[in-house]
This record gives sequence, C-alpha cells and structure tokens, in this order.
Amino acid sequence: MSIREKEDLIFEEWRHKRHGFVSDGVVDQDVYLGSNPRIAFILKEVNDPDGGDWDLRQFLREGGRAQTWDNITRWVRGIRKLPEEIPWENLSEITIEQRQKALKTICAINLKKSPGGHTTDNQSLWTTSVKDKELLRKQFDLYDPDLVICCGSVTTEIFHHSIDFGSEPNWVTTMRGIWYHEYKPSHFIIDYAHPEARVSDCLLHYGLIDAVKEIWKG
Repeated sequence: MSIREKEDLIFEEWRHKRHGFVSDGVVDQDVYLGSNPRIAFILKEVNDPDGGDWDLRQFLREGGRAQTWDNITRWVRGIRKLPEEIPWENLSEITIEQRQKALKTICAINLKKSPGGHTTDNQSLWTTSVKDKELLRKQFDLYDPDLVICCGSVTTEIFHHSIDFGSEPNWVTTMRGIWYHEYKPSHFIIDYAHPEARVSDCLLHYGLIDAVKEIWKG
C-alpha cells in the first residue's frame, strides 16, 4: 500500500471529526522517498476563511502560495544544496516553478486539519490537537523524515505533546542557539520559526540553513 493510500485511510476516519477537513502529508511520494534528506514541515493549520475541504498536497503540487511557501521553498533549496550555500541574490525572488519543484520533495503536516483564519487561536489549536493526537501520531509514523522542522514554538510544543517518542526529548542547541533533538539515530527535530515570521527573509533563511549545516551530516 502506498503512503498516499495509507494517508487517505487515516483521513477517512479523521474527516468525520473535523468540519472542512484539509488533507495534507507527502506531496509526491516518489520524489519524497528519493530525497536526501527527507524533510517534513509541521505547521498549525491552513488559513482559509472559505471553510476548507480541500487537499494541501494538490495545492503544493501546483506551487502553493507565495506568502507561506516562498520561504519554505528557499529552505528546501538551501538544505538540498548543502554544504554549499546559495547566495541571497539567487533566492530573493522565487517563481511558482521553483515552488512546484521544491515542494514536491517534502511532507507538510498541519496539527489542526480544520482551517483557521489569518491569526491562529492557540487554545483551539491545543484543544483540537489533544483530541486528535492518536491520529496525528498514526500520520507522522508513515513518513520517517530525516529532518522535522517545527514552524513556531507553539507548533513545537503541541507536536511533542501529540507524538510519543518513547522517552523525553534531549533538547540541545546549535552553536548559534537553535534548539533541536535527535528523535532516533540520525533523525532530527528542529524548533524553528514560522515561514511568515516577522523577520527579514534572508535572516530567516540562513538561520535555518546554518542550523541544518551543523546538525545534518547526511
């Protein structure tokens, strides 16, 4: 059974619990499985005032939207180029074709499968994620990512509350202060900023690339 088929089985159960359910996960299974490293991004929820009921995987195959996915595209391109670094002049402008190519390689998981607005209600996010933690765990277990990038401190907290890693994470920092832990041998979870954080895009980019360069040895 393919990852997509396994995802859809989980989502079939999940959809009945969440109005406006938005599917997510591996964008393109063959490309994801052939990637090194395999990268999963953990986010809060989709921003959709129209009520959801669509598939993030398809949306990302088509390139997503610039507001969130330009910076994630930059991160993916930068990680896949390591140990070489890409000059900012080659990253400052991101095309939809570049998004389509980069995003095909990733897994994207929202903690809350029903949509929210521009500003997340963190209490609602916590409440829903606690109720859905068993399904979140089943979904995450499908992917075996080498790098898990949690986009925001609240996202990191809820993700670790939802997923049982068998023991308490041993959090450490990179030389420049980015928190991470090795959730199993050579597989890492990084506590990082949201791609729409109010930080210059170049600083947001190289902060993560610098951390991955230190952590990930391939």
